[in-house]
Amino acid sequence: MSESAALDIPEDGKLAANITHFARALRKAGLKVGPGRVVEAVRAVEAAGFTERRDFFWVLHACFVSRPEERAVFAQVFRLYWRDPRYLEHMMSLMLPAIRGVQEERPAAAAEKRAAEALLDGITRDLPEMGEGEDDEVRIEIDASQTASEEERLRSLDFELMSVAETAVAKRMIRRLSLPVRPLVSRRTMADPRGRIADWRGTMRVAMRRGGEVAALQVRKRRRRWPNLVVLCDISGSMSQYSRMVLHFLHAVANRKGAGWAKVHAFTFGTRLTNITRHLATRDVDAALAAAGAEAQDWEGGTRIGACLHAFNRDWSRRMMGQGAVVLLITDGLDRDLQHDLGREMERLQLSSRRLVWINPLLRWDGFVPKARGIAAMLPHVDCFRAGHSIATLEALGEALSTAHGDGEKARLMRLIGG
Repeated sequence: MSESAALDIPEDGKLAANITHFARALRKAGLKVGPGRVVEAVRAVEAAGFTERRDFFWVLHACFVSRPEERAVFAQVFRLYWRDPRYLEHMMSLMLPAIRGVQEERPAAAAEKRAAEALLDGITRDLPEMGEGEDDEVRIEIDASQTASEEERLRSLDFELMSVAETAVAKRMIRRLSLPVRPLVSRRTMADPRGRIADWRGTMRVAMRRGGEVAALQVRKRRRRWPNLVVLCDISGSMSQYSRMVLHFLHAVANRKGAGWAKVHAFTFGTRLTNITRHLATRDVDAALAAAGAEAQDWEGGTRIGACLHAFNRDWSRRMMGQGAVVLLITDGLDRDLQHDLGREMERLQLSSRRLVWINPLLRWDGFVPKARGIAAMLPHVDCFRAGHSIATLEALGEALSTAHGDGEKARLMRLIGG
């Protein structure tokens, strides 16, 4: 909980009304808050009192927060609604990026835009001036003619920092994305008049039909085939927002005809491995992800990367990786499993795949250093290490998969850990 000024609640204040408005903002920000929780919150605050501002925060937190991913949203809405004396100015700077002022003091934190959007619902851009001695009303006019388009701005915006409306627009943009890949050249050949491989057996067969006369040399060329795509997506609590956007992307890739992939296999993992391939075949993305969520019982829980990779290598690797499959591993690498050798499982996964690409949203930080035990164990066994926190990074995946020698950030980070 961030530091702020003391919380002053007047004796004649409308406690129930304020908590009701606060709950309404939480509901608009995405929390599942109903009338029953509002009644419980009012009674809990009356019982706990207002002697400590920290107690007030945690009393409301206990009443309104029921899932780990809701904590950040609750903290931001609480700070803006109850504790920040300049909350209205800061919310307007978040919602209207063209306005310069409070927004320039610091960038928006995770879930802050969602909180601002919920609290500003219904407020127009014609705001009254807060100061005294000036005009009674000041109209804010925004000229967006020279600003970048909404989609262009969202391409580089972190998924974690998107508001509810921005997330909806981003999902529509992701549906249009594709993931092209170069075909594989097979050892098998096929007859082709423009081929460069001499077909001696075919030439002799044709000659036998003509009484042994060789009229022309038969030629062949190598067949081309498309590889399989195998995706292992982390759905633990720390990857919640990113994994949902990545699964939207995978649904678009799996249902795009002629995209180049022979088959797209998708697995989710947190504390256990779940195959969701058949759910991605559903054309409606909402129905597909709802079915995948019902199948995977470990959404937004803990992380056991070593155990899940061991399960994949043991049960699925041979049937899916035998024809040069490309593997996408989407995780932050924050492993809490001490029972399995994560480095060994990663090595086996790399040896079984044609190319292993690790997508890590933590790379969005400029000062990222692979100090975590899981990241240090996994990094030496990947072919490419890239960021995956925005639409732009998902668009760049096609280049990473089609370039045989690109390793992303792996070489630089390996030097930092002395590898």
